[in-house]
Amino acid sequence: MESEKILILGAAGQIGSDLTAALRERYGNDAVVASDLHEGIPTALEGGPYVQLNAMDRQALEDVVQRFEITQVYHLVAMLSATAEQQPLKGWDLNMQTLFHCLEMAREGKIKRMFWPSSIAVFGPKSPQNQTPQHTILEPSTVYGISKVAGESWCEYYHQKYGVDVRSVRYPGLISFRGAPGGGTTDYAVHIFHEALKHGRYTSFIQADRALPMMYMPDAIRATLEIMHAPAVKVRLRTAYNIAGMSFNPEEIAESIRRKLPDFSIDYAPDYRNEIAANWPASVEDSSARQDWGWQPEYDLDQMVDDMLVQLKGAYVA
Repeated sequence: MESEKILILGAAGQIGSDLTAALRERYGNDAVVASDLHEGIPTALEGGPYVQLNAMDRQALEDVVQRFEITQVYHLVAMLSATAEQQPLKGWDLNMQTLFHCLEMAREGKIKRMFWPSSIAVFGPKSPQNQTPQHTILEPSTVYGISKVAGESWCEYYHQKYGVDVRSVRYPGLISFRGAPGGGTTDYAVHIFHEALKHGRYTSFIQADRALPMMYMPDAIRATLEIMHAPAVKVRLRTAYNIAGMSFNPEEIAESIRRKLPDFSIDYAPDYRNEIAANWPASVEDSSARQDWGWQPEYDLDQMVDDMLVQLKGAYVA
């Protein structure tokens, strides 16, 4: 495992900033190559190799893989739900072509293993809303969700047909103090902390009682590392695993914040993102991940809120 050389695509995004740090801690700084579209190295990615890379450019991607002798790719490039709804065809092209580039490199033996994230966006209005099971109706209502359902099927196909070692989880909404939100429907759960500390109030674009599956970033990073380090025989699903952390609605997270900031207030102005959220589950069931490779979350709502406020407070309080 120590000899692995890892490439992270989309490393400057919300997940990539944290994942880069975690992988460098495990493998060493020089063994983890971060890449993104940014010309200069983003501050969060300093401390190890960085390359400016457009993952849509297959030849440029292969050149980086060859130059750094990459064995594993973590594919984090995506146009997220709310953004992709504004540019549907561009979102589809970005999300799918970059995945195919990685699957083809794996099929050709140029990399040994890859991670590609799916999302709760694969679910739709016909999926069960509470404790959504691993295997259920997948009829998403967004371009992002459609691309994730298609991607799951392609990952399974490449594994069954060509033996590609590709692994995936369906991320819930992710909450992080480090990376900036990337245009997702669940981003309100990150914005709310910044606004609480800056202004003491927040206007939510999700209605008060709209519960969604969420996860604190440290749990999401741990799940990613755990599935990638699990023996291949334990990774029985090559579509994507449900993983659950916590579920809450805007009023519940506001109430948790008020434990620490009693004067915090919230109001509501639901927009098109609320309609996207209406087609997603309120909670997901993740027994397959627990049974197959031992997944177990560590953070609940109050623990996450407490840590987020501590981590962010320094940026707003002199």
